[in-house]
Amino acid sequence: MKVGGAVIFQNPHNVRSDRDVYVEDLKIGDLYEPLGFDSIWSVEHHFDDYTMCPDVLQFLTYFAGRTKTIQLGSMVVVMPWHDPMRVAEQVSVVDHMSNGRMILGLGRGLARIEFEGFRVPLGESRERFIESAEMLIEGLEKGYCEYDGKYIKQPRRDIRPKPFKSFKGRTYAAAVSPESARIMAKLGIGILIIPQKPWEAVAQELGEYRTIYKQVNGGEPLPTIAAGWTFCDKSADRAREMAVKYIGGYWDTALRHYEMASEHFGKAKGYEYYEQMAKSLKGNASASIEYFLSLQVWGTPEMCFNKIDEIRQKVGADHYTGVFSYAGMPIEDAEKSLRLFASDVMPELKKLNGVKAEAA
Repeated sequence: MKVGGAVIFQNPHNVRSDRDVYVEDLKIGDLYEPLGFDSIWSVEHHFDDYTMCPDVLQFLTYFAGRTKTIQLGSMVVVMPWHDPMRVAEQVSVVDHMSNGRMILGLGRGLARIEFEGFRVPLGESRERFIESAEMLIEGLEKGYCEYDGKYIKQPRRDIRPKPFKSFKGRTYAAAVSPESARIMAKLGIGILIIPQKPWEAVAQELGEYRTIYKQVNGGEPLPTIAAGWTFCDKSADRAREMAVKYIGGYWDTALRHYEMASEHFGKAKGYEYYEQMAKSLKGNASASIEYFLSLQVWGTPEMCFNKIDEIRQKVGADHYTGVFSYAGMPIEDAEKSLRLFASDVMPELKKLNGVKAEAA
């Protein structure tokens, strides 16, 4: 099993300067390769304190120059907010500068603040994602982009610098709905799981995706990549205390950023599942936090290993990416947790073999 680490740049309630957050989280990023992690990731978000990485490909370019061997993952590039021709060029540049170390993760977004900020209707996100992803993935294989869709009208133009190796086997989507599963399966995209839904819902979606993938391609899809908010401590009691404070604190930032308690949440076309999730979370803050904690990885090294192994088997993952600094956690605590995870959990994870998901 491969193990990655993410850097997400949170500044909840703006209690610190953004500069301080960047200085400290970049230090966390610099630890991943020396500690033996297989990959480094960041995410794309805009406009508020939730996550301050507006350009994940710029982040990966920075780390391409600071590292030698670690893979560079986008978790994710939100395609409806971008011109896919420009994304194709940027992805090719990152891959050239890193000697082919990029893992391409794509997504469609959810937060109203971000869609309104980019003047893109939320209800168009699914169709825009499918068109943009199809053009991008085909373009990276062919070396040029050309597309005639409802939203994307791209005359044929070369990608320069030309991609020098295939992205097949290293391209993922953060979620695949039944409606878009066929085209994602056709393009050979794997699944990147960022845990916010119950594992039962994830397993159901994966089962539908695999069925369509096999019908279209006649073979098995890629193993999944699973991410998770992670805290590791030798004391189970302290790990629980820190998880409630900081993983729970992260969940609070997500609730605010996505406006999950608002009336509009989940009402847009393509987001019906989220409306049901929001209804189930309203009115009971402690239950909501416990729900989110149940999805994540925290505890002693043994507890962290067992949870990741459980996730691995449920969703057929061969790659786990931990988020170690979030919700204003002091860097000393984040680094201590990260180093303990690297020394006591990661070596055992790397001994594991791939498995077929229980949901298949």
